[in-house]
Amino acid sequence: MPSSESKPQFDLKTPLQYLKGVGPERAKLLARLNLHTAQDTLFFFPRTYEDTTSVVPIAQLVPDTLTSVKGVVEEVESKNTSVGGSICGVLIRDQQHHLRAVWFNQPYMEKRFSPGQGVMLTGKVKNQGLMWEMSHPRVKWLTTPDETPPGEILPIYRLTEGIKQSEIRRSVAVAVDECVEMVEEVLPESVRQEYGLLPIRDAILSIHRPVDGEALQSARFRFVFQELLVLQLALAMQRHLSIHGKHAWPLPVNGRIDSRICRLFPFPLTDGQRQVIDEICSDMAAEVPMNRLLQGDVGSGKTVVAMYAMLLCVAHGCQASLMVPTEILCRQHCQTLGRALANARVTIAMITGGMSNSERKGVLQSIRDGEVDLVIGTHALLQEDVEFARLGLVIVDEQHRFGVRQRAQLRWSGPSPHYLVMTATPIPRTMAMTLFGDLDVSTLRDHPPGRQPVNTYLGTVEQREQWWEFFRRKLREGRQGYVITPLVDQSDHAHIVSLEQSFESLCNDELEEFRVDLVHGRLSTMEKQAAMDAFRSGETQVLVATSVVEVGVDIANATVMTIENGERFGLAQLHQLRGRVGRGTHPGYVCVFSPATEETQQRLNTFVSTSDGFELAEADFQMRGPGDLLGVKQHGLPPLRIADLCSDGAVLVKARTAAQEMINADPDLQAEPLAKLRRMVLLRYGNVLELGEVG
Repeated sequence: MPSSESKPQFDLKTPLQYLKGVGPERAKLLARLNLHTAQDTLFFFPRTYEDTTSVVPIAQLVPDTLTSVKGVVEEVESKNTSVGGSICGVLIRDQQHHLRAVWFNQPYMEKRFSPGQGVMLTGKVKNQGLMWEMSHPRVKWLTTPDETPPGEILPIYRLTEGIKQSEIRRSVAVAVDECVEMVEEVLPESVRQEYGLLPIRDAILSIHRPVDGEALQSARFRFVFQELLVLQLALAMQRHLSIHGKHAWPLPVNGRIDSRICRLFPFPLTDGQRQVIDEICSDMAAEVPMNRLLQGDVGSGKTVVAMYAMLLCVAHGCQASLMVPTEILCRQHCQTLGRALANARVTIAMITGGMSNSERKGVLQSIRDGEVDLVIGTHALLQEDVEFARLGLVIVDEQHRFGVRQRAQLRWSGPSPHYLVMTATPIPRTMAMTLFGDLDVSTLRDHPPGRQPVNTYLGTVEQREQWWEFFRRKLREGRQGYVITPLVDQSDHAHIVSLEQSFESLCNDELEEFRVDLVHGRLSTMEKQAAMDAFRSGETQVLVATSVVEVGVDIANATVMTIENGERFGLAQLHQLRGRVGRGTHPGYVCVFSPATEETQQRLNTFVSTSDGFELAEADFQMRGPGDLLGVKQHGLPPLRIADLCSDGAVLVKARTAAQEMINADPDLQAEPLAKLRRMVLLRYGNVLELGEVG
């Protein structure tokens, strides 16, 4: 009878310590890579590959690229360094060209080479003066100098301290040999046939041991498609849940309501606004909740669209709620709506975290009793004591600043409200299909007539004084301006200008004749509001700020902006900041200063060359990837393991189409061929997207 200490039978859940060659100590190191079982290891995809299938002549080498070269050893040299180490250098020749391979602190390498020997080296090459050099290359010794060794494509995995690449490869290889036949197929045969996908076991073998580039691409396509399909199925299921079996107040528009609302605007609607409003009205007329994303460029007039939707709601005797990310924006919306609705019988209330208990209690009671029509608030709206009498519409402004679960946290009695989420940060198409895949999308691109252009410049050190003279001239003409810095406090990096440094320098030098104030996120609510009120009234001429002013701040008289350390901001963020000037009858001017690195110049030249936020968003997405854009981590979705939203957009479109077809045919994925795929969807996204009703 076997003892309880005997090795368990191998399966996908076998702990890694029982894999051949791993053991308890190495298993602890692998756990840092989130590898705990044999199954984890099978789906631990390589981050890149070392391709030795083609040999490059030394004359055609490219710096900093992983390359294989073949040649004959001419010299072998080993010497000690002054700090007690050693360097082994091997000079190889390819026709008339030479390359030097070096190994540090590996003196035994000297004995492995001899002049006249044929070798193939694989590694990254650098140009050291007149000589190509390769550090610590992988070596294949050739039987003859003319031999052409068979190439291979080797996986390169993420590492952690204490683990070598060769050790990771061995562990994965053992897991593949022992367990690949145990992996179950989750994709229906019909889907694999339609989209040309490898079976799961073939894909695992080819992702870890590709025989050639075509096999590798086929394996990667299988896994990218599957990962994006699971995500799109989760979003489609969430979308179905958001409307299935739920009833909303039908809030149709008619000519009389439309006329009454439009009379409140001091200008005619643009064609773009009219189109988006028609889309929203069509949704709100239905008895199922609207779930729509409105994305618009800076200054395209999203606030007018939001106001129209809220007033349509009020016209039917329902309440509307607008949730914004900052108290500055909350107060500004209240002032804007208050002015626009001064002659209308519409009551407005505000809820923020900075309210006194007594003030908050009175407002909450009025909302509960239905005495308030429009409620504007920050995250404070999500607290449990906020209850609506007849909530017909929820608008979330700058949705990406809120978590993925927060849309449905407002409390009400009766039917479900309609939902409209808005963002002034144009969203790349693949991001929209991911972060907002459960929403219909409306896009607002054109600007209201009369909107002034904003002239944008990339300033050099030599032009700084010239710019400040221009800045002062605009202030003397009666305009106002911003100075934007990336950090509040002084940084360890000498080239980064902090808000404190900038404020002190400006007050004592460039802008000493003007009234200057500052605002940033660390100030109290009262301090921030006082600073914004003074700037809005013209009491302050210049506001030194961090990016706290990037969204929604609307001061018509502000026409000039200086942005320090532009390299610290994304293109979309710079575009939002630029949108704070030129909002009135005078043109705007923005100058960005930044250290002159090649990468920085490329990004900032893109910013200067276009004022189209959608074009900039795509460029930002390609340059920085999805990690920073829109705060993906805050949004709550787990990271993608193999798919790349920058390069896999075409696969995402296919996966989205497949997901929509599946959900249209079987909303809960209950059919037997979809059972395994359904389990995978719930396991990966069930909690974060609150798919509990499906589970």
